[in-house]
Amino acid sequence: MELSLSEDERMIRDAAADFLDGVSDSAAVRACIEAEDGVDHDAWRRIAGELGWCAVGIDEAHGGMGMGALTEALLFEQAGRHLLCAPLFATLALGANLLRSVADDGARERWLPGVAEGRVGLSAPLPATADWTDAAENLEARSDDAGWHLRGDVARVPDAAAVDTLLLFARLPGDDGIGLFAVPSAAEGVTVRTRAGWDATRRFAEVALRDVAAERVDDAGRLRSELPRATALARLAIAAETLGAAQQCLDLTTAYVAERKQFGRAVGSFQAVKHRCAEMMVAIEALRSGVHGAARLAETGTDTAALAAECAALRARADTTGFFCAQEAIQLHGGVGFTWEYDPHLYFKRMQAAHHWLGTPEALRAEVAAHLFRAEAA
Repeated sequence: MELSLSEDERMIRDAAADFLDGVSDSAAVRACIEAEDGVDHDAWRRIAGELGWCAVGIDEAHGGMGMGALTEALLFEQAGRHLLCAPLFATLALGANLLRSVADDGARERWLPGVAEGRVGLSAPLPATADWTDAAENLEARSDDAGWHLRGDVARVPDAAAVDTLLLFARLPGDDGIGLFAVPSAAEGVTVRTRAGWDATRRFAEVALRDVAAERVDDAGRLRSELPRATALARLAIAAETLGAAQQCLDLTTAYVAERKQFGRAVGSFQAVKHRCAEMMVAIEALRSGVHGAARLAETGTDTAALAAECAALRARADTTGFFCAQEAIQLHGGVGFTWEYDPHLYFKRMQAAHHWLGTPEALRAEVAAHLFRAEAA
């Protein structure tokens, strides 16, 4: 497996970094934190429209570029590094990912071209458990001559107030399991309540629905067989964002210790500080290899169970690496490390929030162990 980036992949990564350096620096992120909806709408219009980032992972048959999981992961890495305050993750890692994986052919043809063109912003629940279907626990679907209607509540929907369409899991009548439904976020009967959380750079919301007309988009067979793959790809995106955040923690730290002087010397010249920065770098490079490897694996169409285990292990490693680098950044910034004026605390809060996305590290490691035991028994 080739883990090094091609020239085109490096060019896309560098172009994304250059763009976000200009539109999502510390000042821009802090302005979004203070804004009512927490979104940089101008940056999002450019990302989704003129830059075409939303088309990268969508196949050419549906208006996308079909560039694969690794190219998309490179964009998530830069978004995480710059704490991008826009619904890129919600639209691609959640919404478009679910449509590609479990939607029927008609729904893909209706929705994916709009996403690729930047006309449609999507979001879906991001539960704390390893099972996406837990998001359907408090949402009920019923059908009549007029079509499907949803009633109930959904928690933990990222950037719900910033997108026009929500993809929601709901319980079907009787014992038919669950389905996936598309609902306009501004539809009559939909109430979106943004909730304060650890990470102010990504706003989560609770969504209440009262007899809201909805379009069922899933293919029942695909939902059963491909939802684990969608979960794996979402975890890969989380790991890629965490990689970018960890790298920025290291960059902020090395820049600070190179300038901060103590006893007449730059703090970064002390051996103990060098060793701690080196430990951060080693952890980051290991995570980078994991992200690139899992993304390449996803592009090969490998067995879903193997990909799910790989991405579960990667997601657990990302959590450990992200926490380590964020706390080291705070410590090595000394007395100012935890203050509002410096950025390390923003990344530490992102790590605190991401710890609970699609499974805690403990649950993820248990999932990997179960996969290995099944493989050994087989």
